[in-house]
Amino acid sequence: MKIKVLFFGLTHDLTGLAQEHVEVADGEKLDDLCCQYERRFPRLKEMGGALLTAVNQEIVRRSWPLRDGDEVAFLPPVSGGAPGVPDFGDFYRLTREAILTADLARPLKAPEDGAVVVFEGIVRDNLRGRKTRYLEYEAYEPMAVRKMEEIGRELKGKFSIGRVGIVHRLGRLEIGETSVAIIVTAGHRRAAFDACHYAIDRLKQIVPIWKKEYFEDGAVWAEGEGQTWVLVEERG
Repeated sequence: MKIKVLFFGLTHDLTGLAQEHVEVADGEKLDDLCCQYERRFPRLKEMGGALLTAVNQEIVRRSWPLRDGDEVAFLPPVSGGAPGVPDFGDFYRLTREAILTADLARPLKAPEDGAVVVFEGIVRDNLRGRKTRYLEYEAYEPMAVRKMEEIGRELKGKFSIGRVGIVHRLGRLEIGETSVAIIVTAGHRRAAFDACHYAIDRLKQIVPIWKKEYFEDGAVWAEGEGQTWVLVEERG
C-alpha cells in the first residue's frame, strides 16, 4: 500500500521532512507506521502523548487500520491558502496576505444586527522577556479550514448570533501584524462577545496551526494550549 505522510511544526524540524510517500504492507495499522518513524527519528518518540496523528484529516488512535492511498499527518500540539466555502455569509480562511479586518467585517453585517464584535490577535515583540524578531505560521491547511468551519457550527449551536468570520495568517509575520481575526455579528452584544471569546479559545485548541517564534539568538515552536482533539471511532 502507498501512504502519503505529512509533517508539521516541530515534527518537520525533527525529521527534516515536509512530506514523503512510503510503502507499507497490507493490514498494517497506524501504530506500525508510527513505530517505523520513531525508529528513524527517536526524538518523535520523546514527544509521547503530545504527538498526535491524523488519517485523512481526522485524529485517530494508533490502532487505526491503514488503507492504500491514506494521508497520514504527524501533528505536534497546536499553537494556538484557499478560502473556505461561505455558509450564509460566513467565511473560514487561511491567507498569506495582510488581514484587513474592517473590510472583512463589512459584508457580514445585516440590518437585524445590533452588535459586531471583532477579535484580532497581533504579533507582540517579546516572549517571556526574549525579544521577538518575527513569527512564522504553518498549518495542515485543508484540516485547519474544516476545523474552523466546525467552530462556526458550534457557535451557531451555543449562541444567538448571526454570522461568523474567521481568518488566520500563514507564513512570516512582522511585529504588530494581525495573525488571526474573528468576527461575530448578533442582535445583542452579549451573545457576540461570548461567541467571539469561545471561538478564539476553541481555535487554539483544535485548529492545526503552528507558530514558530524567531529571536536574535534562535527560534522555538510555541507550545500548545490545552488541545482537546476528538478521536474518530475505529475504522471497520
